[in-house]
Amino acid sequence: MQGMIMHHAQAVEMTALIPSHTKNEALQTLGARISRSQSDEIQFMKRWLEARGEPTSMAMPGMPGMDKPGQSMPLMPGMLTPEQMEALRKAKDAEFDHLFLAGMIQHHNGALIMVKDLFNTAGAGQDAELFNFVTDVDSGQRAEIRIMQAMLDAKLPASGAKPS
Repeated sequence: MQGMIMHHAQAVEMTALIPSHTKNEALQTLGARISRSQSDEIQFMKRWLEARGEPTSMAMPGMPGMDKPGQSMPLMPGMLTPEQMEALRKAKDAEFDHLFLAGMIQHHNGALIMVKDLFNTAGAGQDAELFNFVTDVDSGQRAEIRIMQAMLDAKLPASGAKPS
């Protein structure tokens, strides 16, 4: 759960770039939806962990301060690398749209891996609240991936070749 909080935080960081980096209204609407859902899920995960007396951030043994956002640590599945995040921050308009959609699809696919790992954790399926949450995350991420892929596909040239 702590890893999922950190993972979701990056998605919120990515969506925060949208208003200043693109005029694409469809992407702005999608970004607002992603930001709201990821923020709500972060709050749920924090409450769930706190109710069980668990820390809400990942501690890195022997590495003080590594549990703070923005610190360098191993990436969760699908997270954008610092280089990818920098490219996203520097991009504008159509280039931003493409990098955002491709990056968020990568990000959401990583979340699906984390959901699968969570489901495979002993006892996870027996906690009804956790089961419902993880099921909702899974279906939401899959739906958003389909939307983002359709948005990417709509921008492709008639030949079907993907832009580089």
